[in-house]
Amino acid sequence: MEAVGKARKWGNSLGVVLPFEFVKGEGIEEGDEIVVTAKKTGIRALRGILKGKIKMTAQEFKDEARKGWGD
Repeated sequence: MEAVGKARKWGNSLGVVLPFEFVKGEGIEEGDEIVVTAKKTGIRALRGILKGKIKMTAQEFKDEARKGWGD
C-alpha cells in the first residue's frame, strides 16, 4: 500500500502524518516501528529529474503543462 503525505517542520526535524486509511489498512499502531521509503512528488521533483534534459524555458514548460501536452 502507498500513501502520500506532506513533510512538516517538527522541532528541528520533519514529520509526515500518515492518512487514517493507510494506517488502518496496514494495521499500524502507536509505537510500531515502520520502514519509510521517500520519493519526492510534484513539479519540484519533476524539475530535478528533467534538469538539463528539456531544452525550453521554465515558462514554456509551464505553458505546455497547462495545455496538457497537446491533449
